[in-house]
Amino acid sequence: MQVAMIGLGRMGANMAQRLQRGGHAVVGYDPSPGAREGLAGMGIGTADSLEALVAALAVPRALWMMVPAGEPVEATIAALQPLLSAGDVLVDGGNSNYLDSQRRAAALQALGIGYLDVGTSGGVWGLAEGYSLMVGGDVEAAARLSPLFEALAPTPTTGWAHVGPSGAGHYAKMIHNGIEYGMMQAYAEGFAILERRQDLIPDLAGLAELWRHGSVVRSWLLDLTAGALKDNPGLEGIAPWVPDSGEGRWTVAEAIALDVPAPVITQSLIERLRSRQDNAYADRLLAAMRGASGGHGVKRG
Repeated sequence: MQVAMIGLGRMGANMAQRLQRGGHAVVGYDPSPGAREGLAGMGIGTADSLEALVAALAVPRALWMMVPAGEPVEATIAALQPLLSAGDVLVDGGNSNYLDSQRRAAALQALGIGYLDVGTSGGVWGLAEGYSLMVGGDVEAAARLSPLFEALAPTPTTGWAHVGPSGAGHYAKMIHNGIEYGMMQAYAEGFAILERRQDLIPDLAGLAELWRHGSVVRSWLLDLTAGALKDNPGLEGIAPWVPDSGEGRWTVAEAIALDVPAPVITQSLIERLRSRQDNAYADRLLAAMRGASGGHGVKRG
């Protein structure tokens, strides 16, 4: 199958390579000449504009976007819309908000253009291991593009599925990432406790490696944790500053809107926000209140 890949960051370029290895004809586009040159160096064709990209594809076309959520997706769709024809299918494989995906699908459907929202998990390891793909949107459009999903997934029959109507793919990925927040936080807290008792557990990397085999807490995240601790046991050079890309916030907002208690996911998000608080005002005020109310000493910094 012929497919265009729009957005040639690391993940987009990796997906383009995996598709080509799966026997698909891939042409890529990115506004950065360097990104296009990088893909061309892998033996994959590129186009220097969206117009040239669309012109290089036979109809009906399949185009896969791997661009940042929000305005970049909006701008890309706006630029593509007049170039596409009825029967074409556009895929958003990024981390867009599911409500945006539903709106975009409805607008493009009116023009006869298919729109699939595909929640994509696998990160930088997807090239070698395959991606987990949560496909939302029209069933027929998803079936038509199934050869692409089969090539990107770990195997043709595992790691991908049509999970529901428009918005469902990005909704599933949103909750997936919220769960990931909680899992990461639990590992981080557990190893923080262990690190305080190195008289008992002197080899954290060794313990992580032990848990990877047969333990009920084994997971891919633990595999990555074990690797990180082996490479850098003291975590030297790593600042205690944890970003978030939005899906955790959306998950918490959805839980509140649905009256579903989600304390673990919510607290894991709060901890990420807290990690960015250098000399936090709230903590300093707490110390001042404790001193004023109980006569306790206040540490001066």
